[in-house]
Amino acid sequence: MNKLALYCRSGFEKELAAEITEKAAELGVFGFARVEENQGYVIFECYQADDADRLAREIPFNQLIFARQMIVVSDRLADLPVQDRISPIIQQYQDIAHKIPLMHSTELLVETADTNEAKSLSAFCRKFTVPLRQAFKKQGWLQGRHHKQGLTLHILMLDSTTCYVGYSYNHNHSEYVMGIPRLKFPAEAPSRSTLKLEEAILTFLSREEEKKRLNEHMYAVDLGACPGGWTYQLVKRGLFVYAVDHGKMAASLHDTGRIEHCAEDGFKFQPPKRRKIDWLVCDMVEQPSRISQLILKWLVNGWCHETIFNLKLPMKKRYLEVKKCLQMIAESLEKQGFRYRIQAKHLYHDREEITVHIAVKPQD
Repeated sequence: MNKLALYCRSGFEKELAAEITEKAAELGVFGFARVEENQGYVIFECYQADDADRLAREIPFNQLIFARQMIVVSDRLADLPVQDRISPIIQQYQDIAHKIPLMHSTELLVETADTNEAKSLSAFCRKFTVPLRQAFKKQGWLQGRHHKQGLTLHILMLDSTTCYVGYSYNHNHSEYVMGIPRLKFPAEAPSRSTLKLEEAILTFLSREEEKKRLNEHMYAVDLGACPGGWTYQLVKRGLFVYAVDHGKMAASLHDTGRIEHCAEDGFKFQPPKRRKIDWLVCDMVEQPSRISQLILKWLVNGWCHETIFNLKLPMKKRYLEVKKCLQMIAESLEKQGFRYRIQAKHLYHDREEITVHIAVKPQD
């Protein structure tokens, strides 16, 4: 068990490979990433046998930008007999059980990569899960209630007779199948971009944090708001929003009485005087370095204390550009004496962009 499988958006395998290689090295773990373009996952093979399990426990999953899921896997199982695919999988897990207590497992997920080719396996995975789960329970696995200290068992199907089998730690993984939250587009939302902010809130804030920090007592600014996909998510949670954009906002948002449309340039707009702004959100199409400087200006000036924004990525050196922007923000906040938390994720509803969340506390 010296391998990690990490899921990602198709086309971002190189970025994920660079990221996991760097994070592993920071822990003194070395190996190499097996990458095939557009396969939707990366296999990171460690040089030491038990290091993959260590990485799955010690690399904070929420600090990985390009990974949707992180699981420890054994060698690839190929040529599974069509008449009995279950027995070889059970045998593989029995080998794993010599080191990892599978009686603490709480869930079984049969998954595919998020690619057009793999989608044809989805129906097979759903059907295969039922008899496989029954077989696992006979082995004494999947007996525990879902809890943070347990394991989730994963089977990554590459085709109907080839797979990786493994596990993730419940306290350090994505709880969703394939690492993808399935969100329904609200019919009343002005644009599909609304799902990006909804997923970001779901990813970066716990339910308790969301209730406490996104409510009807708060004010927000949405830079580049037109036609209102992100504003919709804030208004839905009761916030009053200054929607900044030269374009028109959806009439349904005006009807709520919870927005003020400011037909201004998002880079020049400043919050109203004597108005405390709690949140800044921004999904403008602009160079990531320029957006980073804009967000930093709002934080350093005290115009807001929490923000979610997108960084549109260049075609090349995407991971390096992300690191440069986040490092610049972090170093500037530290220099100004701010305490802060930064999270960044390539969300399912993102495309050529990542979403960043920053919360700051004023200088001591």
